Amino acid sequence: MPTEIDPQSRKLLEAPNFAHVATIREDGTPHAAPVWVDVDDGMILLNSSKGRAWPTNLDRDPRLSITVQNLENPYEYTSIRGEVTEQTTDGADAHINALTKKYLDKDEYPFRQPGEERVIVRVRPLHVFHNGG
Repeated sequence: MPTEIDPQSRKLLEAPNFAHVATIREDGTPHAAPVWVDVDDGMILLNSSKGRAWPTNLDRDPRLSITVQNLENPYEYTSIRGEVTEQTTDGADAHINALTKKYLDKDEYPFRQPGEERVIVRVRPLHVFHNGG
């Protein structure tokens, strides 16, 4: 059942803090990756390139865990368990540019590779835990 994101967790998600996304590999072992994160209308938004490990893992098993630690106070963090509701390329280029502005204060994503196709991953939070602050 979906849950609301509390104000302290929302603040961490809106700030330029890195998220660590944990997914499940095909062999059942965990895979974790640091990513940029966004929040919109109660959903967590992630952005990646098609073909990378963690979005591919989510094609098979939509469950994931996201931990966001406050860069200014590492004892404060939020931990979110959720499930993917959608992976879409619609708006993904504009979204990665918005994240670039948030994290790098640049207008355009500087790490694009030739032929890369960006994807937005929308996550419904099922459990949110905030610690510290």
